[in-house]
Amino acid sequence: MADRQSVAEGLDATEREQAEIRHLAENTDLSPKQAHELVRRHGTDRKKLMEIAKTFKAEG
Repeated sequence: MADRQSVAEGLDATEREQAEIRHLAENTDLSPKQAHELVRRHGTDRKKLMEIAKTFKAEG
């Protein structure tokens, strides 16, 4: 079975962004809004996004 990242690589740009936003919001303390902003600024490289997300605090 393919992992989520492999599946995300087969998507178009908008679908890939949405997949990464969803992944970040589900697997970090980021809100969907914060995850969206992170993807907008840094692209869809999951490893890079996860490293950056670790430095963020949850939106309160």
